[in-house]
Amino acid sequence: MSTEINNSMALRSEVHLTRKLWHMGTGLSGLSIYNHFSLESRDMGIYLMALGLAALLVEFTRLNVSSFNAIILKVMKPFMRESERNSLSGFPFYALGAAISLLLFEEKIAILSILFLIFADPISSFFGILYGKDKIISNKSLQGCIAGFLVCYILTFAYGSYFYRPGVDLLVFSVLAGLFGALSELCSIVIDDNLTIPVLSGLGITAINILIPIF
Repeated sequence: MSTEINNSMALRSEVHLTRKLWHMGTGLSGLSIYNHFSLESRDMGIYLMALGLAALLVEFTRLNVSSFNAIILKVMKPFMRESERNSLSGFPFYALGAAISLLLFEEKIAILSILFLIFADPISSFFGILYGKDKIISNKSLQGCIAGFLVCYILTFAYGSYFYRPGVDLLVFSVLAGLFGALSELCSIVIDDNLTIPVLSGLGITAINILIPIF
């Protein structure tokens, strides 16, 4: 019995639900602020870029000042991976990824790519950790990749339905966008996924939108 309890606690620690909820809550809070104040996408992009750069400065400071790092770790412990204790956390890249999307892409496409970041990243990680038996590359699994694809597909179809009458065009668009979303998450073995997901997804959705105009 104790072995099962220990295994369960270890699994919860590995899944890190608190971090994933923080990831989704932070992104949704940002979108809520953006919507509530009716900000221009360029302005929001600039604000997030400033936030991301400021966060990078804090990160470099804490990694070089042990006393400051101890304070940050104490405050942010529930939301940080063990590996981030002595390396850059994902938050600066989260802000920068959203900023780049808002500055580079058409607003609706940028918002969709950020929704991919908010939901597909933590959900694909969750399913990959729990059910990822078939590894594709590095620590990425087929099961996690499929979960990421489904999340991106559903988000695209639901979001696109607000702007375009549901039909075959939107269905095909959603499938292709889901594939780009899943592939962008796989690319995070080289660059932080908080950057790859919104930027590469945004590029992919922009290309799809030229062929199948939805947004």
